[in-house]
Amino acid sequence: MAKDTAIYGLSSIVARFVGYLLVPIETAKFNASGGQFGIITNLYAYVALLLVVLTYGMETTFFRFMNRPGEQPDKVYATALRTVSGTSVLFIGLIALFLRPVSNVIGYQDHPEFIMIMAACVAVDAFINIPMAYLRYAHRPIKFVALRMISIVVNIVGVLLYLVILPHFRLNPFGIYDENFSLNVVWVFWIELAGSLITLFFLGKELRGFRNPFDKATCKRMLKYTWPLLVMGLVGQLNQTVSQIIFPWLYDGTAHEARTQLGIYGACIKIAMIMVFITQAFRYAYEPFVFGKTKDQDNKETYAKAMKFYIIFTLLAFLCVMGYMDILRYLLGKSYWEGLQIIPIVMAAEIMFGIFFNLSFWYKLIDKTIWGAYFSGIGAVILIGVDLLLIPRFSYWACAWAGFASYAVSMVLSYAFGQKYYPIRYPLKDIAVYTLIAALLFVFISVSNARLPMVAALGANTLLIICFALVIVKRDLSPSTLAKIKDKFKK
Repeated sequence: MAKDTAIYGLSSIVARFVGYLLVPIETAKFNASGGQFGIITNLYAYVALLLVVLTYGMETTFFRFMNRPGEQPDKVYATALRTVSGTSVLFIGLIALFLRPVSNVIGYQDHPEFIMIMAACVAVDAFINIPMAYLRYAHRPIKFVALRMISIVVNIVGVLLYLVILPHFRLNPFGIYDENFSLNVVWVFWIELAGSLITLFFLGKELRGFRNPFDKATCKRMLKYTWPLLVMGLVGQLNQTVSQIIFPWLYDGTAHEARTQLGIYGACIKIAMIMVFITQAFRYAYEPFVFGKTKDQDNKETYAKAMKFYIIFTLLAFLCVMGYMDILRYLLGKSYWEGLQIIPIVMAAEIMFGIFFNLSFWYKLIDKTIWGAYFSGIGAVILIGVDLLLIPRFSYWACAWAGFASYAVSMVLSYAFGQKYYPIRYPLKDIAVYTLIAALLFVFISVSNARLPMVAALGANTLLIICFALVIVKRDLSPSTLAKIKDKFKK
């Protein structure tokens, strides 16, 4: 299990990171004023939400039923395959049938091909989730990772070819450029679809599950189990994507201006996504550790310590990003730099989301996961409310603060109710001390970035970050403290 977890975890992080590496290329080639990156940001937000709809929790349901006593695995797999493939085909059919009205509603009446291609991507990716889940069930992590890497390689090579290599050598295969070698964002979507279809091609062996019959009774049981997962997934994904979806409708300006502003926001939050990588890595380490070490005992102290160290190291990461912003900004094209000021807000929001994730263990441990839906739902209402009120006036700044407010409220509610139903004595004093120190150092770093030459600012910021690291070592990572922790978990 440890080996599989490491492989799956590493592949997920690599996939996110490689996608992250496409941002400098796309923002360099698509100028902010052109609005192309705004189109990418907007449509990929729809894709993320629709993937939740079209998978409707069936991946988790598949694992539950494949391991449930009395169920027939072959029948479960075939039923899941046929059910998800059926809804995916239905989705494609409906989009094709109502392509013009759908394109008009979401603001792409001049480019319905964008909608059709991305709908095909969503449908294929939703269906692929089931055979990919089967690979995990069959303990075949190598093939799972290989297929993910194939899709990633196709995507990054395709984008490099289209945006960089072919224009540089003035090559125009199949007439994909005009006489001026202008770039069309539609080919980014075609490349994404190609990666999905190639992955599907290599899943031929796993698709033999279609040979087994569909079982209506099994399908009913699976759908009954999965619908609450769909609700929770939708609410959670809304918190991540709704701002990018509704922004073009709410922005007080032309559609082109809205896409320009959304592109700036979408590009700048990619730098803040460094915090997402950290949270993801922490999650892969934390979940098996907590459930493995504490399954036979009520080790609340473990949860409290894990929370403390998560906050400590995410605050350190926050300071590192802000301290080296003069370097990190070159990950984006210069036309997007005006939005860099939102990064500390978005990163703070992601830290609170990570805290919310850590707090989620109290309702998971008492089998009351409905609380997670309540907290996420309230957060989504707040996020949408702030967007509705403030986007017309403050543009993408409203999106940043909406996410901040949403995660802050969800975090506080989860903590408050957790102390009632599953009280844990978190080291609030230590957490407050680290937070205050980080906030103070952030102020110094901001002043340094604003008033000192780049080299001097980087040197000063490095010293400030080292100071924070020394505080961590002195307070919580001294040799004696580490020895005590090691001895405790040996026991």
